[in-house]
Amino acid sequence: MSETETRMRREIDEIPATLQRLLDSVDHQIKPVAVSLHSTSPNVICTVARGSSDHAATYLKYAIELKTGIPVASIGPSISSIYGRELNLKNAACLAISQSGASPDIVSMTRSARQSGGLSVALVNKTDSHLASVSEHVIDICAGREQSVAATKSFVASIVAGLLLLAHWTSDKELLDALDRLPDQAASAAILDWTPLAEKLLKADHLFVLGRGPAIAIANEVALKFKETCQIQGEAFSSAEVLHGPVSVLSEDSTVVAIVARDQAEEAVAAVADDIASRRTAVFATTVETTRATRLPFVSSGHPLTDPLLQVVSFYAFVEDLSRMRGLDPDTPRALSKITETI
Repeated sequence: MSETETRMRREIDEIPATLQRLLDSVDHQIKPVAVSLHSTSPNVICTVARGSSDHAATYLKYAIELKTGIPVASIGPSISSIYGRELNLKNAACLAISQSGASPDIVSMTRSARQSGGLSVALVNKTDSHLASVSEHVIDICAGREQSVAATKSFVASIVAGLLLLAHWTSDKELLDALDRLPDQAASAAILDWTPLAEKLLKADHLFVLGRGPAIAIANEVALKFKETCQIQGEAFSSAEVLHGPVSVLSEDSTVVAIVARDQAEEAVAAVADDIASRRTAVFATTVETTRATRLPFVSSGHPLTDPLLQVVSFYAFVEDLSRMRGLDPDTPRALSKITETI
């Protein structure tokens, strides 16, 4: 590999500026949607997304449920596009997330949700997209052009856009203050050194990624990026589930990465990480609460609903470097393209 900076690395470095643009756009594009949500008072929220965008939706599911008590459900886009079934979404809000806004199944399900009475909100990176055109409200995630196949800045921006909407909808000043701090914190998170993990994974072909609560969404994203950029078979599990069966396939040659946030689940996830480490499996964890697992450095955000986000920024910088160390080009993953249009 050439030492020339990759597009993926440039886009990771653009995350702080992306988040600042998003924060600067709140008055004209996010506050009006928050007012609409407040007046609608939905009794359920559904999400429509695929890939990294679906991981962003999972993150927002936890955040919304924890903050509002309103249940959030993921709808399979094929319910509309393949099976042609209309859902009754009266008194519901539909949150569609897509970097390109181009996939026909996402567009179809969002259009159906709006026609069936749901308040539709699109989080997109292209406001002239098909998804934007069928949605009642459109929020530009302000990521700018993203060229690398592996989504990075658009993933983080999608979550922050959703969190900003949630914070204004619920008038949560503590969350708003935490979001204001994110650009500077993200810049710090992108330069952390995860070398011990890189050394373990130079020739690895599989690993587990653990998380819980909002951090399970980050674990899913981490597992996907290992596949996309490093050709490593990553599998994500809730730390509450991994001991119920999956742990049986681990050995001394295996690797486990635990994404641990500063929230109510931290002690429980750290305990599982130590349990697995006691079985002679290499475990790396983003917490100081472990006694057996190797600790990875992290930046703490000071708020449980933003803390996991900084870890994915650190991970993106790490996995881009690891991909090149393994002789791969993270900008052009095998058999993948930037926009995937599914029906």
